[in-house]
Amino acid sequence: MSSINLRKVAFITGATRGIGKAIASRLAREGWNIAVAAKSVTEDPRIPGTIYSAADELRALGVDALPVQCNVMDEDMVKKAAEATLAHFGRVDVVINNASAIHLAPMCDFPMKKFDLVFKINARGTFSVIQAFLPQLQAQGFGHVISMSPPLLTTGVGHSAPYYLSKLGMTFFTLSVAAEHGAKGIKATALWPRTMIESFATVNNHLGEPAMWRKADIQADAVWEILTHPELSHGRAVIDEDFLREVGYTDFERYACVPGSTPPDLNELMGLVK
Repeated sequence: MSSINLRKVAFITGATRGIGKAIASRLAREGWNIAVAAKSVTEDPRIPGTIYSAADELRALGVDALPVQCNVMDEDMVKKAAEATLAHFGRVDVVINNASAIHLAPMCDFPMKKFDLVFKINARGTFSVIQAFLPQLQAQGFGHVISMSPPLLTTGVGHSAPYYLSKLGMTFFTLSVAAEHGAKGIKATALWPRTMIESFATVNNHLGEPAMWRKADIQADAVWEILTHPELSHGRAVIDEDFLREVGYTDFERYACVPGSTPPDLNELMGLVK
């Protein structure tokens, strides 16, 4: 175990690029050690970044970063990633379920192969990661689970129902942590963006254009504020902009990918009733 492991520790899935990497960098700048958990171990020009390159960038910020290969669809790999993290750091303060698969299509155009993929990565993968860390969180009597997933709706269903339902599964499992383990000191929060976020997913899937996106920094800032204000975030499914306003943020233009643009509301784009 490293001599600096009294620092707080974040385990982040999908931390090699996009939102996951932005969150890792934000926490590293605050002095947190990071377990970089993702599948990528070799460079791919289409989606650059590996667990090793991401860990190197985080170490340059003055923290300890552990690259751990982790395909959230593989239960054994998830368990080994959790074990490696705890063996190296001796603790975990937040488990962030960021790894996700996206496929947007109406039901008639949603192949079962894609259906199985989004459920295995989003819902099942999140459950697997949470379950792998729960014994440690219970033993510690503290910790936070954050999943990048939407608020629960009481009315209305939008487009791309299989994808959205798989993301709602993430939220159910996360809020269940709060219900089952909140009295034992374990916090849990679901976090969802107000707008589409610039990432390889939005770029490669041609989801809108830069004027419709915000930088991943807004999600990273929201994660930091969730951890800073657990009394406000615990047991909730929050929208990034709404929660940041709640804790005092007022300048959201700085997150726009195109200066001066006003990105549209993601939930309205998906046809979701609020």
